[in-house]
Amino acid sequence: MGVKGLQSFVQHACPDTCTVVNLKEMAEKHHISHPNSSPVIVVDAMGCIRHWYKPESWVCGGQWQEYLAYLQDFINAFMAAGIRLVFYFDGVVEQKKRGEWVKRRLRNNKEIARIFQFLKSNRRQPGRGMFFIPSGLATFTRFALKSLGQETICSLQEADYEVASFGLQNNCMGILGQDTDYLIYNTSPYFSIDKFCLDRMVTVMYSREILCHTLGLNVTDLPLFACLVGNDIVPEEILEGFWQKCVASYPLRSQSYDKRANIILAVASYISKVPCSHDSLKDLEEMLPLASDKLLHRGVESYLLPGQQSPWLPPDISDSQMHKAKQETVLCPDQEIFQLAKEQHIRAENYMVYNVLSKGEIECSNTLEDEIDTELPGQALIYRPVRQHIYSLLLESRIDSCGAYPVVKEWFVYFGNPMQQPDLVQPIQLDIPGGTPSLRTLWLTKGPEVQTLRYSTFLACFQLQDMMEEFQLLDPPVVAVCCLLIYLTVQVDSLSLEDLNAFVAHTLCLQGKSAAQLAVLQLAQVDSRAVQLGSLFIRGLTTLIMASSACGFPLSMDDLMPWKVFDGKLFQEKYQQSHRGCSLEELLEGNVSLHMQFQNLKSLICKACMVKKRTIQSRQRGNGFITEMQGGRGHSFQQAHTSFVSTYHSQNRGFQRRGTQPYFRGSGTQLPGRGNGSGHRDQRRRFQLAPRKMSNSIHSFRSLA
Repeated sequence: MGVKGLQSFVQHACPDTCTVVNLKEMAEKHHISHPNSSPVIVVDAMGCIRHWYKPESWVCGGQWQEYLAYLQDFINAFMAAGIRLVFYFDGVVEQKKRGEWVKRRLRNNKEIARIFQFLKSNRRQPGRGMFFIPSGLATFTRFALKSLGQETICSLQEADYEVASFGLQNNCMGILGQDTDYLIYNTSPYFSIDKFCLDRMVTVMYSREILCHTLGLNVTDLPLFACLVGNDIVPEEILEGFWQKCVASYPLRSQSYDKRANIILAVASYISKVPCSHDSLKDLEEMLPLASDKLLHRGVESYLLPGQQSPWLPPDISDSQMHKAKQETVLCPDQEIFQLAKEQHIRAENYMVYNVLSKGEIECSNTLEDEIDTELPGQALIYRPVRQHIYSLLLESRIDSCGAYPVVKEWFVYFGNPMQQPDLVQPIQLDIPGGTPSLRTLWLTKGPEVQTLRYSTFLACFQLQDMMEEFQLLDPPVVAVCCLLIYLTVQVDSLSLEDLNAFVAHTLCLQGKSAAQLAVLQLAQVDSRAVQLGSLFIRGLTTLIMASSACGFPLSMDDLMPWKVFDGKLFQEKYQQSHRGCSLEELLEGNVSLHMQFQNLKSLICKACMVKKRTIQSRQRGNGFITEMQGGRGHSFQQAHTSFVSTYHSQNRGFQRRGTQPYFRGSGTQLPGRGNGSGHRDQRRRFQLAPRKMSNSIHSFRSLA
């Protein structure tokens, strides 16, 4: 993020730019000079989440209760210092930065491949040097902060621009993040999250004035300097020829500095000798390839905050980013609906809905997935049928005279996707009696009948509307788990009985456990397949949030949060126990009161799979992983819960891989995996449901929330 190499430069070649500050003391001084207002720090949350994730375990899917506890400690420390925090998240990826966004995701793929290679070779989590944030962390952090009472804002354009604007317009004490663009914007002081110490409330403040003095530039020159050094808008590859000219004409090259530092100094020296005018900017553009694209013009313009002008641009150029944001056309023709979606987006109260209604374009970053595992498709493809239903709901009012929906552009990371262009995804109509309800009905109408309609529409997105009566007997967090497990089991035929046992046992055993209890849980080994299943489950929660947002919130956001239903280490433990054939007693940690709940919850899931004609095969994987087997323990448990019905046959088996067909057509498609492992095909005795006892015993799940 930010200006290439500038962070290292200010730390090593320009140390006077860096000053250690005590934020509590600064807040006290700020309050004295501004007695009528509290000191405010605006937080670039996307630049902070790596720092905030303190739990030791990160590879298993996330230690969400521990993470939530640290966020609370972080907030409490600032409250005690009298500092108000305002958190900003990226709500969109702007087209001018799409290329850089894609490059980073492709680089991340290589990091993830190394992580899985390490897991398979060492059967343990890599060291912090290979740390990769748990899947979904950025998405759930915004909801976590809201649940903790914090002001949380999702941007309508590039978040760093809105952060810098907020800091300037609200006279903020500073900006907390890790992005050198905050040295370039003429805004509030920039504080480093990487250097932040919570216990002492100290960090490093970077001074743009001292940086300018060192470089021999004015503050108004910094945007052009950032573009000519290389940033997210101006790529390095088109600057190399210009750098050579600058370095050749720069007489003060130092052997004590690295190549990048000398380039930075040479570029600054060159700028300082150029007359400050728009004509000079055009001359500089002529020195670069792609001069006709006005790349430098757009780059300098992107750093202008509201009310600011640049001597390098014509005098009528100001506030252009805000004007562009207001002028863009949107897909949604209903202005009241669109305005509601926009307001919810800004307040971080919905997920992905605004992005679809505004531009019909969404993205999803990397997930911890093993590209070599041929049995588990990428989460982007597994959950795509749900998204297609959600798109049809959101874009129902845009169906043309031929009955066709607008396509949605998806920038999703998955194995084999070079992301040179987006996937063009066709919405698929929901199978609902009476047709798809309008957004005005789902969002604006009140009454119990509409709430029932919201709920049934939500379930229809997962093709589970026939399970509505059973689900209404469950607490919402348990509904979320059941919905995902049924959907995943039907969609991915490599999921086994042991996997289902692990998920159900994990759900039950998680209830009542504190963050402290989960933190001390130790794993002898880490299974790479369980790592991917954990990430798959977490991405499923984000899909549930998107569906609930589109349907008018039949389930509250709070009920769909991972700290309610998932813990990475606990799932790893249950996965390994299940696959090595542990008894039900051990799987449920000796808690006999959970046995009936386990059977009922599992029966409910199996009942839904029966309707879908899905076989759940036993496929114990313990021999290839756990060296210490449990003798014959658990034999009767495993044999009594094996497979149920004949294989599920979908009417729409035409799963298309990206590249041969830009549209993904088909709904309710079962994904066979990249290799379709057969598992055990022997048919054991059927699982017997007890329908007369089902309704009564399901009521006991109320205690799970």
